[in-house]
Amino acid sequence: RCLLKMVKGNIVVPEDILSFCCNGLQGSTSPPRARDPGEWEEAPGAMGGRNPTEVQMSQLVLPCHTNHRGELSAGQLLKWIDTAACLSAERHAGCPCVTASMDDIYFEHTISVGQVVNIKAKVNRAFNSSMEVGVQVSYEDLCSGKHCSICKAYATFVAQGPPGTKVKLKTLTPQTEEEKIEHSIAAERRRMRLVHKDTLKDLLTRSPRETELETRDGSVVVPAEKTRVESVELVLPPHANHQGNTFGGQIMAWMENVATIAASRLCHAHPTLRTIEMFHFRGPSQVGDRLVLKAIVNNAFKNSMEVGVCAEAYGQEMSVSRRHINSAFMTFVVLDEEGRPRTLPMVVPQPGDGERRYREASARKKIRLDRKYVVSCKQTEVPLSVPWDQSNKVYLSYNNVSALKTLVAKANWALAREKEKVQIYTLEEDKFLSFRIEMSVRISAGQAFSLLSDLRRRHEWDRHYASAELVQQVDEDDAIYHVVSQTLSHENKPQDFVILASRRKPCDKGDPYVVAFRSVTLPTHPASAGFTRGETLCSGFCVWPESEETSKVAYYNQATPGYLTYVTTNVAGLSSSFCATFEACEKFLLKNKDDLIAQLQGL
Repeated sequence: RCLLKMVKGNIVVPEDILSFCCNGLQGSTSPPRARDPGEWEEAPGAMGGRNPTEVQMSQLVLPCHTNHRGELSAGQLLKWIDTAACLSAERHAGCPCVTASMDDIYFEHTISVGQVVNIKAKVNRAFNSSMEVGVQVSYEDLCSGKHCSICKAYATFVAQGPPGTKVKLKTLTPQTEEEKIEHSIAAERRRMRLVHKDTLKDLLTRSPRETELETRDGSVVVPAEKTRVESVELVLPPHANHQGNTFGGQIMAWMENVATIAASRLCHAHPTLRTIEMFHFRGPSQVGDRLVLKAIVNNAFKNSMEVGVCAEAYGQEMSVSRRHINSAFMTFVVLDEEGRPRTLPMVVPQPGDGERRYREASARKKIRLDRKYVVSCKQTEVPLSVPWDQSNKVYLSYNNVSALKTLVAKANWALAREKEKVQIYTLEEDKFLSFRIEMSVRISAGQAFSLLSDLRRRHEWDRHYASAELVQQVDEDDAIYHVVSQTLSHENKPQDFVILASRRKPCDKGDPYVVAFRSVTLPTHPASAGFTRGETLCSGFCVWPESEETSKVAYYNQATPGYLTYVTTNVAGLSSSFCATFEACEKFLLKNKDDLIAQLQGL
């Protein structure tokens, strides 16, 4: 708070602070993360106090909803989740909608008979003909008044028009800060879904082709074929929605049922569902269809097992080939009397497809752990510099961009100083102090984006950058740099950084161009004695087009409490240094935009 007063009073701090804002900082905690859908806040007075797409459902858990332990079956919960999400999607679309996919679901707790399940669903963002719906599930104990989170889910729904037509969805305007964050990051989650299969293929390509069976002392060995389950269901009107298509939630419930049987055949106990892997519906089924459900244990790890399930549909005529409706992968555990996971028997896969499923299950486990570690866990649980490798590159990129978008969407930015064309804003929240420096520049947003996303040219306008070496071009949108700073650390050594730069073009009209920076760890570039290794918390550029020839360029940087003490005790030149560096950035953009146009025309 002292710093805010000093900045607003035009008191300045040393040039070292600008180095922090341009390069990063040392010894910080983890970057900000997009809020979970359960963290939405109500906006008094906005849209009548509630998002118009929001649907709330409360269900009392009865004995008919539970398993032998008196706990709500996961299949029944999936049906309720799908129903609430579908109703929310149809509120926005104004027409029938079908489930296209569901992201990973992690079940944190079980629910008992007599407790109430509370489900809140609302549309986060609408794309062309599909939309993302965020779902938050909690339970309520009516006797004690206790509330507890169960799971969070993101579902994708597709609007259905008359046969042969495609529905163009209206745009969704977020109102609250939380809705703006979810709306912005929905584009990143969509991107992550689209590359999910490629991530698995890349990991399998690099893994050994030979299947190496895990060895555990004293463990029983079970052939995978002994866990195989096949069951058939006739789709009746109660199983279908108002369009005659089978409820996606009903299909998921049937799949969960056969998966549970397969898991039970391995462990000869009653398993508990912990995770459902991201999956996609490949086609619809209708009333009168026969659904064939198949399940088998793909792999059993020490304390968990993966069960693969598929659903195929056919009509009355068996001569017609079966239609593949859906495939899913579910992770089960077996709990002892104290609620701890038991050690499971080992699985021996069949040669051929069985060995392929065995290896894929191991790869999916690696990807799932990476995704949960980087994307899903709480802010304080992720170290600042996460080791980068091919298996987690998609999720580190997602975390990098979503952290910056979360910072951009914050509502309480305060104007600290305005000097000519440069505005400096500050934000103090949750023990973090953030800066935003922005100005309008006579350059197109695309040109500014191209020039600012290449860190190798940063030294041309930022005097705190000595050099930036491109270590690895991950893909078209992501690159890793080794940056050396001009600024000396308290050890009287230059600082260096290993930075992942993630760039994104606008997903829709009104979205900015984004260049996000975060620290990563590479085995090829460990900390060396000649430098003090620095780490960047959350920083980057957002560029909004104002016209064809003008854009608004904004730079964001976030600091942690450990650095605030240094800031508030070394006050002498903050505002002037910010303005000087951003003015140098403007000159760099104007000087190089014509060269960039010539290069593009020459391609």
